[in-house]
Amino acid sequence: MKRHQGYRGIPAEDRGAAAAIGNFDGVHIGHRSVIDIARQEAKAHGVPLGVVTFEPHPRRFFMPDRPSFRLMTAEARAHRLEKLGVDILFELPFDAALASLSPEVFVREVLVDGLGLSHLVAGADFRFGKRRSGDIEMIRTMEPETGMGVTIAPLVRDETGDFSSSAIREALSEGDPQAAARMLGHWHRIEGRVAHGDKRGRTLGFPTINLPLDDLHQPRFGVYAVTVDVLSGPHQGRYAGCASIGARPTFGQNRPNLEVHLMDFSGDLYGEEVSVALVAYQRPELRFEGAKALVAQMHKDVEEARGLLAAAATP
Repeated sequence: MKRHQGYRGIPAEDRGAAAAIGNFDGVHIGHRSVIDIARQEAKAHGVPLGVVTFEPHPRRFFMPDRPSFRLMTAEARAHRLEKLGVDILFELPFDAALASLSPEVFVREVLVDGLGLSHLVAGADFRFGKRRSGDIEMIRTMEPETGMGVTIAPLVRDETGDFSSSAIREALSEGDPQAAARMLGHWHRIEGRVAHGDKRGRTLGFPTINLPLDDLHQPRFGVYAVTVDVLSGPHQGRYAGCASIGARPTFGQNRPNLEVHLMDFSGDLYGEEVSVALVAYQRPELRFEGAKALVAQMHKDVEEARGLLAAAATP
């Protein structure tokens, strides 16, 4: 997959794409429906399949002091889109200049003149341009002028409501990764590079890997049954695990992170890229009176996690 930051200087071979547009945070089933419509257009006209998105997320630009909310990093999003067969990812830097463009100017200068799109697909709820005053219906009215085809993708929903990034965040905040997976079409994943921790897990008999949660939505604190895909290094593969998300109150630490014990694993993963899938919520984060009580509970957690992972159905 080719990846462009910005809309200027796009090479001729990457122009003419049929593209889906949106934030695609989480790349959930609704997002995949929009991309699949763009895929059909791309195949029908023999052009590349593109995705147009924004970085940083517009919500981060307009509300920088609000708590972290993203379901995935830009790198994780790109990784997921590549797995879906996207040919070209256009990441538009979302800054004051882009935010100030009127919808009409955004369409003409960015989508048509800049990216050279031949067809655009967006969900019915897509809003863009200064003060979010543009929508996909407005883009369609410009079709005779721009020559860019436009398709409005219907929202995807079930009996519980629309599939949306907001609904997925809510499910994760409630400690319900299964509900999140139903909307995502896959387990919610936290991806990143393994960081050095305090190595306390080794002394307790449960060595762990640590991932920061910086700028990511924090699921409900507690213990989870997880699977871990090691994406780089000599130990690449998938492993069962038991994870803790929280601030480690037993040891007086308060910066939230993700700490994962890989079952039946021996090796060094420092600096490697991993992807941790939240499969089942086991219990809330607790404060123990000492290491002995914590270790006893960790043995119970790991055995319970084994059973939950064995019984879990792939979403």
